[in-house]
Amino acid sequence: MREIAEKLARAMEASKQTVVFTGAGMSTESGLPDFRSSNGLWGKYRPEDLASVDALNRNFENFAAFYRQRIATLGEVRPNKGHLILAEWEKRGLVSAIITQNVDGLHHAAGSRVVHELHGTLREVRCQKCGRLRPASTFADETACEQCGGRMRPAVVLFGEMLPEEALSESARLASSCSLFLVLGSSLTVSPANMLPEQAKRHGAALYIINNTPTHLDDRADGVAKASIGEMLAAVDNLLPANVS
Repeated sequence: MREIAEKLARAMEASKQTVVFTGAGMSTESGLPDFRSSNGLWGKYRPEDLASVDALNRNFENFAAFYRQRIATLGEVRPNKGHLILAEWEKRGLVSAIITQNVDGLHHAAGSRVVHELHGTLREVRCQKCGRLRPASTFADETACEQCGGRMRPAVVLFGEMLPEEALSESARLASSCSLFLVLGSSLTVSPANMLPEQAKRHGAALYIINNTPTHLDDRADGVAKASIGEMLAAVDNLLPANVS
C-alpha cells in the first residue's frame, strides 16, 4: 500500500485537475451495504421487483416500503474517513470534482461541494408528475404530491430510466479534461458510468483505482490497490504538503 500511496501522492501534487469517481465501496466503510457482492442488496432482492420503473407503476406498496427502509438507514450512517479527506482535499484545491454512483448523499454531508450524482439522491423525493422536490423524510407519510396529486418517489435513477443528462454530460467533460482520475470503490461494471475512467485515460489522464475486487481497467491503470479507501487516502494525505493549493 505504501508504494501506491507514494505514487498517488506524487500524481496529485503534479495534477492540474483531479477528478474522483466513487462507487458503492466508498459507502460500505460507513456501514451501508453494496449492491452486487454476496451480501449486497441485489443478493437479497431482485432490482426489477423493487427498484424499477415497473415496480413504481405496478407494485408501489412494496416499492415504497423498500425505499422507506433505505431512507431510514441513511439516518443511521455518517461520512467515513475517506469522505472527510476528499472534502478537505477539495478545500485545499487538490480535488476539482467528485463524480459518484452513490445515492446516499454522504459526500455532501462530509462537506464536498462539487459533486455530480449520476444516479440521483435518496436525500430527496420528487413528484413523478410535476417534479416537485421534498425532503426524503416526508416519504414516510406522504406519497401524493400536495401540488398536483402526482405520485412521490425517491429522486434516484430507477432501473429502466436514463441517467440525468446534465450530470452525465458534465462528468464526461471532466473525464476528458482532467489530468488525474481516481476511482474509489467501484467495480466499473455499470454502464455508462464505467466508461468515464477509460475516457479519462484515453485523453491522457493518469488513472488510479482503489477497489476490493479487480476491474476491467486494472491493467491500464497507473496504480491499483486493494485496500481500505479511508486508510489509503489517509496514507496519501500524510505524504502531501499541507499548503498545496
